[in-house]
Amino acid sequence: MAKIAFILLCHKDPEAIIKQAQSLTAVGDCMAIHFDASAPRADFERIRAALADNPNVTFARRVKCGWGAWSLVQATLNALEAALDRFPRATHFYMVSGDCMAIKPAEFAHERLDAREADYIESVDFFSSGWIKTGWKEERLIYRHIFNERTQKRRFYAMFELQKRLGLKRRIPADLEVMIGSQWWCLRRRTVEAILEFIAGRPDVLRFFRGTWIPDETFFQTLVRHLVPEPEIENRTLTFLMFTDYGMPVTFYNDHYDLLLAQDYLFARKISPGALDLKRRLGVLYSSERVAFQISDEGRSLYKFLTEKGRAGHRFAPRFWETESSLGRERELLIVVSKKWHVAKRLIGRIREATGLPCIDYLFNEESCDLPDLGGLQSTMDKRHRHRRALMRMLYDYFGSDRLVICLDPGNLDLIEDFCRDRATTRLLQIDCQFSDDFLAGHATRVGLAGERTSEAAMARLVPTIRNDILHESDALRDAQLPGHVYLRELDPPEAQVQAVAQFLSIPAARAREITSDDQLYSD
Repeated sequence: MAKIAFILLCHKDPEAIIKQAQSLTAVGDCMAIHFDASAPRADFERIRAALADNPNVTFARRVKCGWGAWSLVQATLNALEAALDRFPRATHFYMVSGDCMAIKPAEFAHERLDAREADYIESVDFFSSGWIKTGWKEERLIYRHIFNERTQKRRFYAMFELQKRLGLKRRIPADLEVMIGSQWWCLRRRTVEAILEFIAGRPDVLRFFRGTWIPDETFFQTLVRHLVPEPEIENRTLTFLMFTDYGMPVTFYNDHYDLLLAQDYLFARKISPGALDLKRRLGVLYSSERVAFQISDEGRSLYKFLTEKGRAGHRFAPRFWETESSLGRERELLIVVSKKWHVAKRLIGRIREATGLPCIDYLFNEESCDLPDLGGLQSTMDKRHRHRRALMRMLYDYFGSDRLVICLDPGNLDLIEDFCRDRATTRLLQIDCQFSDDFLAGHATRVGLAGERTSEAAMARLVPTIRNDILHESDALRDAQLPGHVYLRELDPPEAQVQAVAQFLSIPAARAREITSDDQLYSD
């Protein structure tokens, strides 16, 4: 009978990891956990302590992981080696993440694996399949990628451009046909052993994949095809996942329970951290017995139908890029509003340092705002405004967080009101600053109302007009009477400012005091 060793890669939420491990090992299956070495050591020790007495759990040697980097494959290999050594009776090795949950009981999963002697892995031709929808294709392979695109963006692209300019292309190992597919696979023990034996004797192959970009979509997919006869490969994943039109994973919420159970899969990804009822119901499902399922497998077609129709209903995630759609009920959008952009940027820099929350500058006001690559949606101001909610949802997914801080100019009242009408929790922190005549004159120059040749007389007439315009924007924002509106006033005593920030971020006063303690916060 099949015995599954789950290969869990995770980097956050220790409590959820502990519950996931307890649930999946309760019926005799086992698990090897790789907890990202970039994550807090205290979180890792908390997981180890909670699972120390569980003989069906082991831990892999930790490495620091980065999206799209070789480190994710190395972490997987470390976990596989740990599982092979610790669990000699494991017959299958199933790759999962902290966002995955079982949508079938263990007895169903074991029967499925026993029914066919095969590896379950999506593995299609890298060049001809069309699996890659946008962005680089052969560039992932023929150039060396030694820097992380997410954390070392300038070096990553500078290295790419240098190789391209000098013609430093490299060859793909001649005996390999590169394949690509989902990284959520289930492999038999002998396949895993064959992969480890193969790479031990082929340093050229290991060296090649270490220099590719996003190797977790190609490494195992290529080697399984190279080492396993085709009749023993099921070209599919046993984990149900869908992608939006923008290439981002669809997130499942509380009302997706029946939909998920009806799919012909064993697990599903990604489960929203806020979908507590869904997580509770799925958490007890794996150890359930004699559960009957009506497999309809209509998930993708139903989702496609609903999103193409732009249906703004209550179920199955409405078409989020339309005006009437939602960021997600479980999410929280924190908006810092200030006419003095440098003050707001200084404040969110302090918030980022003190809380670790993802914070973004004036993304709807500055073309040069530092944004990740979101498939081109972020490339122009026109696209950002036209697909505002799509952009925000993709940012939540990119940062892996349900809380996000952004800056907006008070002149963006329509944008602010639009976000505040969303089902997500939205709060505003309006910064009331003092505006000197010199600042307003400089502002007039920066926005193009005045230039180097503007006379002093003309500037004297312009400054009061700008001041009144700023006051009008501030009053309009107040008159909108939006929920969750908090004020941070430059002239208020320090303790009042502490309370405003604490209320806005829902943090203790001591933490808020760290944020507001900057004497230069309001400096021009």
